[in-house]
Amino acid sequence: MREIVFDTETTGLSPINGDRLVEIGCVELINKVETGNSFHCYFNPERKMDAVAESIHGLSDEFLADKPLFADKAQELLSFIKLSPLVAHNAAFDFGFLNYELDKCGLPTICMTRMVDTLAIARGKHPGAKHTLDALCTRYGIDRSHRVKHGALLDAELLAQLYVELTGGRQIGLVLDDNNSQNDGRSSTPNTVSGLPRNKRVKRQPRPHEASPQELLRHGAFIDKISNPVWRRA
Repeated sequence: MREIVFDTETTGLSPINGDRLVEIGCVELINKVETGNSFHCYFNPERKMDAVAESIHGLSDEFLADKPLFADKAQELLSFIKLSPLVAHNAAFDFGFLNYELDKCGLPTICMTRMVDTLAIARGKHPGAKHTLDALCTRYGIDRSHRVKHGALLDAELLAQLYVELTGGRQIGLVLDDNNSQNDGRSSTPNTVSGLPRNKRVKRQPRPHEASPQELLRHGAFIDKISNPVWRRA
């Protein structure tokens, strides 16, 4: 199953009031495993940046002045996300801006049935708790020490890890190293289960999990050796 986890940065809170998309970051998951494929782009919003928004993501008018317009990159973005479900935190916000920009370009908008909202999932799992991305990363032991300001690709990468945890988990803190056995089962270096930081890991294709025809034959031969099995009794 292919899913795209994404995040956006904007000039403000509402496209209806003239705010625009200035950054998008997308991370590909297949069967809840990051493939290493991503899409990231900054956009010239053709308007001044709100001071409050700039204080959050640090994207200034000067930085964005030579960046492409959303319309120039829209087809490339659509080619990346394809028809996959789109995962975001407070997803209605990100969908609102993304669809506004697509509509402004004269392109079809993305159906809301493709939306997966991790904020709604988190509220269901942890009612009454804090549900910001920072708070949830802390809850699940996801390292965000390198996150100084908001950034679409960085936040999408963090959200991809959080989404996996919210939907079943891969036990980020689980280690088989005796040196960490006194740490309540959590590694002293969260999110480095492979032994390498995330940005040093080698990209690998998702592994198939289906049994091969040869394995199925060997399994059948083994089952036939069982005398009077319970599943064949009347």
